[in-house]
Amino acid sequence: MFGDIARFLLNTVFTLFGAALLLRAWMLAVRMPPYNPVAHAVMQATNWLVLPLRHVFKTTRGIDWASLVAALIAAVVYVALMVFISGVDPLGLAPIVAVVALLTLVKWALNLLIWLTILMALLSWLNPHSPAMPILYQLTAPFLDPLRRVLPHFGGIDLSPILLFVIVQVLLMIVTRVAVSLTFFSI
Repeated sequence: MFGDIARFLLNTVFTLFGAALLLRAWMLAVRMPPYNPVAHAVMQATNWLVLPLRHVFKTTRGIDWASLVAALIAAVVYVALMVFISGVDPLGLAPIVAVVALLTLVKWALNLLIWLTILMALLSWLNPHSPAMPILYQLTAPFLDPLRRVLPHFGGIDLSPILLFVIVQVLLMIVTRVAVSLTFFSI
């Protein structure tokens, strides 16, 4: 029972923190203004790890390498702790931990995309003039716009979030299956 509780808490804390680090890099990539409340909150939550890494990993061509490296570090620590809780020495499985950490990073990014898309779809129905809509649109547009060009228009109903959700769910299933096959626990 203690192991299940510890795994749940680690998963929750590291997934939220990893998602915040990935969101920070994503916001820079889509050139989101840093003065909006969401960007400010994400920056405040992640500065303690990202700012020291900025001395080593510079931002180039719109890619926030410090945030991505910080997310990878968080994923490695998360996977190592999960392996340790399972009763195995993480150092003995270092190559597997590294691969599973990369898969975990991909999983966090896919989950973040799902949640942002769901939030945008819900707000577009409930409160399309919400101040969060421009932020959500700016973050999800790189993924939804190509789908909007392919899908036919159905009387003003945008089906692109549903298609994106299906695609991302399939990718999540693949990533999770590969990670589970490499380890004896689920990430």
